[in-house]
Amino acid sequence: MTLRRGQVGDAPALVRIHQAAFDHPWSEFDFCNYLESDLVWVIGEPIVGFLLIRVVGDEAEILTLAVEPIQRRAGHATALLDAAKQDLAKANVSRLFLEVAADNSSALALYERQGFAQIGIRKGYYRRDPGPNMDARLFSCVLPAAH
Repeated sequence: MTLRRGQVGDAPALVRIHQAAFDHPWSEFDFCNYLESDLVWVIGEPIVGFLLIRVVGDEAEILTLAVEPIQRRAGHATALLDAAKQDLAKANVSRLFLEVAADNSSALALYERQGFAQIGIRKGYYRRDPGPNMDARLFSCVLPAAH
């Protein structure tokens, strides 16, 4: 499976995947801005998944990770995270953060397998229509020093 860094031309595919994965997807304009200023990894040709990360100093945050529903549980998210963690460590990023909805059991299991540990909760962070808002669980992972 092809894994590469994202480009502005990938925005339509990222929008399509994000719409299939989330209740409140981002726009193509949003993705174009992120693709110009942040780190994006994509997997597949055509693209079946992506990971978007923002770096600030020696820390980074996963802004979003999505894989097409039909392509889930095939190792794509793991491959994206592994590539990003390796690249971030080479760039002297020491810690990676993320937040995930408390009811997203698949993502929670993935991040725990990837060595992330819960560091907090944001009560009612994710809007659910209809229904009550969902808590966000905050995680971090220490990245190994680059060799």
